[in-house]
Amino acid sequence: MFLPSALTILAVCAGLSAVRFAGEDKVDLALGLLVVAAVLDGLDGRVARMMDATTKIGAEIDSLADAINFGVAPALIVYSAVLVGTDDSAKDIGWILVLIYCAAIVLRLARFNTLLDDDSAPAYTKEFFVGVPAPAAAVMALLPVGMMQHFGEGWWTSTAAVGSWMVFVALLAVSRIPTLSFKTARVRPSALAGLLIVVAAAAALLMTFPYLLMLIGVAAYLLHMPFAWRMQQLVAARPEHWEVSARDRRLQRRDERRAAGGGVVRRRVTPRTSSARLGLRRPSHRSDEQ
Repeated sequence: MFLPSALTILAVCAGLSAVRFAGEDKVDLALGLLVVAAVLDGLDGRVARMMDATTKIGAEIDSLADAINFGVAPALIVYSAVLVGTDDSAKDIGWILVLIYCAAIVLRLARFNTLLDDDSAPAYTKEFFVGVPAPAAAVMALLPVGMMQHFGEGWWTSTAAVGSWMVFVALLAVSRIPTLSFKTARVRPSALAGLLIVVAAAAALLMTFPYLLMLIGVAAYLLHMPFAWRMQQLVAARPEHWEVSARDRRLQRRDERRAAGGGVVRRRVTPRTSSARLGLRRPSHRSDEQ
């Protein structure tokens, strides 16, 4: 119980330290600490399951850490790094808008905790999140900070643009739009090589242009939402097929199409066809007469 909880507390310390360094104009260090907080947040649950040390108090601490690291910390970093330099009226409006984002993340986490206790939900729902999860929402909320670091100041750092973006991310977080959960994603062997190339390209961007990688990642995540919604619609139409393997599902669909078309159509094997396969020739009438 101690080690998973210690990782969670360290994650909280990293997230709050990120807020401090953002106020001291050390934005790169602040974002790096948020990445550390996210990694620690992902490790604590896995360590708890590996050690068979999952407890109710650990789950509560983890939920509070998520609210701080993915709700409070990103909101304060955006305000300190981008909005604090504006005039007083714009600063007040920006503060209200980042508070809306922070409140949305807290509500999103509360709904997530209630859905975990729903034992009546179909099995396929574990493959989808309801709305944008808190870690992804935090990355999206920090996009104006990343664009400012990469491109400098521009319209994307204005109070109107940043505030509108924060409200948009907040709405995505509390929405019921399905998004894919990549925890149980399986990669086909045929697609493994291409995926490794993508990982190598992402690692190269991370080392050279990390904020450009953030922009590409957020754009890709937004583009996947229509596909996730369509996938959930297809799966929800046939929930009984979810526990069946993909190969078996394809065979079932093929059998259903054949049944709808009137059954299996088999090719009739004629004597001529059989003779041709055996390499024989049919005797002519002349030879029959002889």
